[in-house]
Amino acid sequence: MQPLVSIITLNYNQTDTTCEFLESTKKLEYRNFEIIVVDNASKTDGTAQIKASYPQVTVLRSEVNLGFTGGNNLGIKAAKGDFVFIVNNDTEVTPDLLHKLIEPFELDQSIGVVSPKIKFFYHPDVIQYAGFTEMNMYTCQNATVGNKQQDKGQFDFMSTTPCAHGAAMMVKREVIEKVGMFAENFFLYYEEIDWSTRITRAGYKIIYQGYATIYHKESISIGKHNALKVYYHTRNRIYYMRRNAKKTQLITFFAFFTFLTIPKTTVKYIFKKQFEHLRFFFKGIAWNFQTSTVSPQ
Repeated sequence: MQPLVSIITLNYNQTDTTCEFLESTKKLEYRNFEIIVVDNASKTDGTAQIKASYPQVTVLRSEVNLGFTGGNNLGIKAAKGDFVFIVNNDTEVTPDLLHKLIEPFELDQSIGVVSPKIKFFYHPDVIQYAGFTEMNMYTCQNATVGNKQQDKGQFDFMSTTPCAHGAAMMVKREVIEKVGMFAENFFLYYEEIDWSTRITRAGYKIIYQGYATIYHKESISIGKHNALKVYYHTRNRIYYMRRNAKKTQLITFFAFFTFLTIPKTTVKYIFKKQFEHLRFFFKGIAWNFQTSTVSPQ
């Protein structure tokens, strides 16, 4: 019998997009799954619209925005599956996706998480994700493998990767029971990096599955970050290091951030007259002085 897969996705003011995702799941060849949609305090409650077209879907409504971390944790708590598939609502699945994501788990019991190849929905021959490089624990920088490369089959393989992608990651329930869920203080950004770090430290492998594909509606050209994105990227980059870096790594990172990142970023935002971005950059730094370090779970 096929193991049960719990598909968890968040809805935040994008009910039509969420319904497009749900529509795409109808073509999944793997049929033993449940779908949980967490409505993260959308201005207009999308529950009725979703249930009208997809009555089999479980919709959980939060009256406060719990972020990516808390919203997914709410879904995980309600999930019944042997595997939990955390997936963005702005994606569309391919028919064999779940089959291909489960395959690696059957080959190696030490595998804890599997992410598929992610391609841009509006540029379906272009790759967004084919794994990550190792995190530099002195600068807190890494890179996405294959990003913006034309897909010519060069990443059609399975391999270990340091980090799963938050837009599409299948997690074995055993991992959640042993490691815990997302650290909710992150709220948004860096949460899957932190979780991946904790998972690998617990002895599990994270796999990039290049024979599985999902399409992401994120723009191929992200454009300038809004100020709120600057805030979360800044604060969570520092917070990730505070939680996961060794003492010598953390000292080096703070020196790098203080003497290179802060001056460079300040000059950039002043030159571009993006003063709101600059204010949120320093707000993100300040948050770390106001929040005590929470050790990885």
